[in-house]
Amino acid sequence: MPPGKRTPAGKKASELRMVTARSVNVPGYSHRVNAEKYEAMRKTMMHVLPRKAPGLTQAEMIDALAAAAPRKLFPDRGRVSWWLKTVQLDLEAKKILVREKTRPLRWHRAR
Repeated sequence: MPPGKRTPAGKKASELRMVTARSVNVPGYSHRVNAEKYEAMRKTMMHVLPRKAPGLTQAEMIDALAAAAPRKLFPDRGRVSWWLKTVQLDLEAKKILVREKTRPLRWHRAR
C-alpha cells in the first residue's frame, strides 16, 4: 500500500501493527500480517477448539469460527477461512495446536 494511503479501517498502512506468522508446512517461511486480526482469530480459535482429541475438522473449524469471530474484523466467511488457515498453521508451528493423524484431518489445542 502506498505511503499515506488509508486502509478500510481509516488508519495509514504505516500505523498498522504487524506480527510474523509462520507455516508448519513450509519450514523457514514466514509473512507479516495484521496484528489485530491475528490476535482476534487466535483468541477465537483457542476458545472453540477442544483441549483433547477428537478435535475439529477444517469444515467444523470454519463453521465455529464464522459464528464466533468478531463481525467487525471478519465480515464474511471467506475472510474467516483465510485467517483461520494463517493462524492455524502458525500455531501448529509454535506447537500450540496439534494436527491429528486422522482422515479427515482434525486439530485440537496442545495444552
